[in-house]
Amino acid sequence: MNTAIEFKNIKKVYGNKVVLERFNFSVAKGEFVTIIGSSGCGKTTVLKMINGLIEPTSDDIFVDGSNILDKNLTELRPNIGYAIQGSVLFPHMTVEQNISYVQNLINKKNKEKTKLAVSKWMKLVGLDEELKERYPAELSGGQQQRVGIARALAASPEILLMDEPFGAVDEITRGQLQIELKQIHKKTGITVLFVTHDISEALKLGTKVLVMGKGQVQQYAKPDDLLRNPNTDFVKQLVDKERRTCYLPDEGLEDCEYSGAGNK
Repeated sequence: MNTAIEFKNIKKVYGNKVVLERFNFSVAKGEFVTIIGSSGCGKTTVLKMINGLIEPTSDDIFVDGSNILDKNLTELRPNIGYAIQGSVLFPHMTVEQNISYVQNLINKKNKEKTKLAVSKWMKLVGLDEELKERYPAELSGGQQQRVGIARALAASPEILLMDEPFGAVDEITRGQLQIELKQIHKKTGITVLFVTHDISEALKLGTKVLVMGKGQVQQYAKPDDLLRNPNTDFVKQLVDKERRTCYLPDEGLEDCEYSGAGNK
């Protein structure tokens, strides 16, 4: 399988603080990677490096085989969608205008194509067409988050970066958004990197899970493998509750919701 993203021995330092060191990590095209770890371990830094918002202190990051330090960022970023926690929508723009913002930059003359793209992504993220003319202040938190995801997807990027996108919504809405995101991934085959602080969410969504600690990779594996064979005490402690849920005495791993690497 082709590699979409690769970090090679990356180091990142802020002042005197080393955030990432000897960080090696690669993502295959079409993978849904969830990233989890302790606060300050570099999860958000990893995402921002992929689209060039932050540069590594040393060594190289490759996107689709090209070193991002050698690429024009205005050419790189349209192929990378970015969705973060909470509403980062333009308050003075309607839902349609928010979703079509990047599309309008790319297809300035093809308004019909843009309208079709907006309708397509609104449907895919579970938004009714009647919401097109509403403004962000007129939407619920869950609807705002769906608009943010639709905007990130509207330019049909090859990679979607998501930084705790569901952290600000209620539990019921969060569950619905998780289901919809899994369906979007299945339909589009897009490569997704999804930062979360919730191990249950990480195991449920990811085809692979990256556990980070102290600026390094603690373990990178399929959800089932993470549950069966945690590499370190840190990983074991992180997944311990989920292991108790998924393991039956003397029978190994039962067919819990994580079995099948998040693809159920």
